[in-house]
Amino acid sequence: MNDDSSARIVAGLREWIAAAAPGARLPSTRALVAQYGASPVTVQKALRTLASQGMVESRPGVGTFVRAVRMPRPNDYGWQTAALGSPRNPLPRTSAALRSAPNDVIALHSGYPDRELLPERLVRTAFARAARGDAAVGRPPSAGLPDLQAWFAAELGAAAPAWAAPPAPSDVIVVPGSQSGLGGAFRALVGAGRPLLAESPTYWGAILAAAQTGVRIVPVPSGIDGPDPDELARAFERTGARAFYAQPNFANPTGARWSPDAADRVLELVRRHGAFLIEDDWAHDFGIAADASPVAARDDAGHVVYLRSLTKSVSPAVRVAGVVARGPARERILADAQAESMYVSGVLQAVALDVVTQPAWRTHLRGVRRQLAARRDLLAGALREHVPAARLDVPQGGLNLWVRLPDATDLPRLVRDCEAAGVVVAPGDEWFPAEPTGAYLRLGYAGPNPGAFPDGARVIGEMLARQHG
Repeated sequence: MNDDSSARIVAGLREWIAAAAPGARLPSTRALVAQYGASPVTVQKALRTLASQGMVESRPGVGTFVRAVRMPRPNDYGWQTAALGSPRNPLPRTSAALRSAPNDVIALHSGYPDRELLPERLVRTAFARAARGDAAVGRPPSAGLPDLQAWFAAELGAAAPAWAAPPAPSDVIVVPGSQSGLGGAFRALVGAGRPLLAESPTYWGAILAAAQTGVRIVPVPSGIDGPDPDELARAFERTGARAFYAQPNFANPTGARWSPDAADRVLELVRRHGAFLIEDDWAHDFGIAADASPVAARDDAGHVVYLRSLTKSVSPAVRVAGVVARGPARERILADAQAESMYVSGVLQAVALDVVTQPAWRTHLRGVRRQLAARRDLLAGALREHVPAARLDVPQGGLNLWVRLPDATDLPRLVRDCEAAGVVVAPGDEWFPAEPTGAYLRLGYAGPNPGAFPDGARVIGEMLARQHG
């Protein structure tokens, strides 16, 4: 089946349909085969595409016809107002980071790596192997495939100092992506209506997970060096919170990486208050000038619940993450995971394990580090040239720059103006669990077409100058 031929037939028939009357009969399959020199299978694929777009309708035994335009009757969903009632926890709007942008714009909004930064060959080969193996027809254990559990445990254990007991494979729970892991940890360790300390700004997905689970976020100010330990201590004392959500390595959105001293002080605070640190190591595989150093590797008393996702570094199609927890906390998180999803697809687990255990995986990560460094420096340099009023700290890893704009910036207007000029950016407001402390943009350097980064920065500078000129 030739996708190019099918697309050519679809394009040709669209022109034919545009000039035809509603209800007109399309040429027969035999006629289209002769006209386009394509196989009957390719012609049928093109007709199915047009049908899925609502342009034609098929009548078995009769033929395919141009669909008549019908004005749909308005649906009345008013009855749902009383049935649903008022939302107890209104969810944040969908982040700009998840928007799909047209191919003809400069996309600086997404936090997902471009395909050229993914191990595509390894992933495709792994899927082919998994489809032939037992994972395609078997049910995996609720906590995950034993070999994948062991891999997550070994990865964290490799960073543990000599005095700390490394995690065991049985401490690991495999979950369907970090978002699921965050929701499960918040439900199991915090609970609806109770306080959760979190860095501000912080990952928008964590804000969403907290809203979804009814957890009340208490923001703790955090900058390029991480949270202020004194502010964190006051927040623990004031709220009685028993958990703190944080990203110690290459935080999204700030790019912060905690120093060993800061990590030790936070860990000591957590221990003193009998609390948990929920550590989100989302960017473990995206170190540039430094490697990730998990706080969990220095904890053997069960105070740190560690989450590491493979979705961004392996493939967005492989939603697999590992949660490392010890003691009763692990059992509660596992019970929540079983209630939410029962288990993670064995095929996806097998694919993830296959990819990360190939010798080429380490080679791939070294290449990604070099590419991310070049992309980061290109975007940062372009911003310094074209947006001199902006302030930014170049992170040691991660996928984005956190850009502070002048205080008087009309951020919604800037975002709209940039998009009208062909540059899609993400407003920083989405990463604050409370009121934003300034005007920020989160600009990703892992997206497509890095050669257009200078043009994107130029547009941002021009739109900003219109406001402050």
